[in-house]
Amino acid sequence: MILQWLESSALGHLMRDTGPWTYAIVNLAHLLGIAALFGTVLLLDLRMLGLWRRLPLVTLTTIGAPLAGAGFMLAVTSGLGLLSANASDYVGNPFMLIKFPAIALGAANAVIMQRTAAWRALPHRQTTRAEDRTLAVLAAISLASWLTAVTAGRMVGYW
Repeated sequence: MILQWLESSALGHLMRDTGPWTYAIVNLAHLLGIAALFGTVLLLDLRMLGLWRRLPLVTLTTIGAPLAGAGFMLAVTSGLGLLSANASDYVGNPFMLIKFPAIALGAANAVIMQRTAAWRALPHRQTTRAEDRTLAVLAAISLASWLTAVTAGRMVGYW
């Protein structure tokens, strides 16, 4: 029902009726958003899991968190446009049922991570071992969530 409404919405009509370049440009924006989000998340998560320990985590988070947020917003808004173009085609696609919960888990995990004492301490002091473990657990959840979302999103087109 929601997918049919989305497809018949003004956005759906805009995506279908303004020529082939609209979909192509929105698709490119979606890919750029995913690249910014996942590329940044991958670096941050791998650092929190213990790689590149000599690189201060605060250096990555200062640049990476806003870039990941911007990539997420670009991916979500462009993804909505892509979905609206032919939303009814995705009814029954099992990868959509994997992709969206994985995105929700990744986003919720990011919010939780930014609210931890460990994350808030980064600009001010060295984190403790316990805080590092907390960040590592959240990084593992993040990596699993976003890898799942990206993989399922890619598989959507093959169903």
